[in-house]
Amino acid sequence: MRLGGPVFEKYSEPHEWVAAVKKLGNRAAYCPVGEKADDAQVRAFADAARAADLVIAEVGAWSNTIATDDVKRRAAVALNQQRLALADRVGARCCVNTAGSRNPTAWAGPHPDNFAPATFDLIVETVRGIIDAVKPTRTFYALECMQWIPPMTADQYLDLIKAIDRKSFAVHFDPVNMMWSPERYYRTGEIIRDFAAKLGPHIRSCHAKDIILGEKNTVHLDEIRPGLGNLDYKTYLLELAKLDPDLPLMLEHLKGAAEYVQAATHVRTVAKEAAVGL
Repeated sequence: MRLGGPVFEKYSEPHEWVAAVKKLGNRAAYCPVGEKADDAQVRAFADAARAADLVIAEVGAWSNTIATDDVKRRAAVALNQQRLALADRVGARCCVNTAGSRNPTAWAGPHPDNFAPATFDLIVETVRGIIDAVKPTRTFYALECMQWIPPMTADQYLDLIKAIDRKSFAVHFDPVNMMWSPERYYRTGEIIRDFAAKLGPHIRSCHAKDIILGEKNTVHLDEIRPGLGNLDYKTYLLELAKLDPDLPLMLEHLKGAAEYVQAATHVRTVAKEAAVGL
């Protein structure tokens, strides 16, 4: 397992990027270039990562590929194809997105149609189309579980893998997004173990954050910095440690470099206590 996160120092050359990642003590990183980078630049960063023993974890493609607006949907699908192609060019472990939403105003927001069988079919059709257009040879396309759109559980993810039926479709693991009820909130370790047991070999990248249940009515579940919430990090790290030794665990959604240092310190502390290497 390899801990990673964003880089806040400015860089223009591969060696500067490598130095910034190493300075944080990380062995994994987000993709350092965009889809408009030319082949020489992409190759230079990929070569620098390989030489420095850094894993490029993922290329984000955050957009609504199942939008009700056809123009927005086509643009999102095109973006995902571009980002998947970039992931393949740079040798990232995956390109990741959420499944999107049928909500007309929130790209990944709640909507009753998200739970319809027709939406599941649309997700399948859309993912197939993205993968088939790019035909990646060394990376994978993955969906992040969310609170109100499939895949919401390990079993739904298994259903998607079977339905999509593409070798280049894989799994992204973000357990915080799967704690969408108080009942699940108090079973984080069990849910993590179930997901890893059912999908472990397919997992290409993971996110590290935390979740806290508020006491205000009706129900408030908020994302929070690792170490300040209820996620069973010991179980999380122990389960990931059973999988691919190069599996990235990526910090995200914090408010600046200082918070990322605090989060990394917590994860490393738990890892040391659990005798898990990062």
